[in-house]
Amino acid sequence: MANQAGHIYGGQAVIEGVMIRGRDWFSLAVRRQDGGIERRRERLNPLYNGRLRRWPLARGVLALLETLVLGIKALQISADLASAEPGSSGKSGGEGIPGWMMATTLAFSLLFGIGLFFLLPIGVVRLLEPALGSGLLSEVVEGGLRLAILVGYIAAIGMMSDIRRVYAYHGAEHMTVHAFEAGLPLNVDNVRKFGTPHPRCGTAFLLTVVVVSVGVFIAFALLDLSWWWRIASRILLLPVIAAASYEVIRFSGRHQGAMIGKVLAAPGLWLQRLTTRQPDDGQIEVAILAMETAVAADAGRGDG
Repeated sequence: MANQAGHIYGGQAVIEGVMIRGRDWFSLAVRRQDGGIERRRERLNPLYNGRLRRWPLARGVLALLETLVLGIKALQISADLASAEPGSSGKSGGEGIPGWMMATTLAFSLLFGIGLFFLLPIGVVRLLEPALGSGLLSEVVEGGLRLAILVGYIAAIGMMSDIRRVYAYHGAEHMTVHAFEAGLPLNVDNVRKFGTPHPRCGTAFLLTVVVVSVGVFIAFALLDLSWWWRIASRILLLPVIAAASYEVIRFSGRHQGAMIGKVLAAPGLWLQRLTTRQPDDGQIEVAILAMETAVAADAGRGDG
């Protein structure tokens, strides 16, 4: 199975399933309570496939926005499908998600992420700065705190049984993408030839954001800004940091065989030991069906 005109397929784990983002469509495959697998596909918003998607840096901001919106939508649909009663057609499938609910969930997610990973570390450093005595050291400590919070948060939620299942589907998604990119027929045996980490993972993106933010904020520390401006910079510079981080992930993903690609990808691959687990055969089956559905939709077929 070859890539569709070189398109890079990716996705995410959802509730009891996998979402795959194709060229023009995204697909969902979810394991129902009765053991069957429900598949859905939906055309992507043209906004995410326009000219901006080809512009360096701008495409990073657009990709982040799409990931948030599409990710929340996929999670809501999958939760509905996974909890459907045995024998139910499940046709509602979250297709009627109100716009206000999507906007509220997205806003809460953004505020939570900014508060936890950016404002909390700088608040702690503000208390410690008299002892640190150096703006440069303060930025380094803040970056270290941000990294510790990220790793601690991922590890903590990974202790929950439901999240461990999501992490297993996450592993199945990565393994299936690996097999697809290798041009192998998609079956359980071929998918199992690959490991669960993947350089284009969202976990790797989050880690890259943390690392890039340290360099960006150190540069701004040289300007000797007031505390209010330093706090504001954590919010205002997020699009710039996200855009630069996306380009790093994109580069490492396209150069997986080169030394520079391996070096850039190594920290993110290591962190994925916390966010992926070995899936069972049933979870791999779900990931394969999600990939086949997205590829078939992009090819203009109704099968897959």
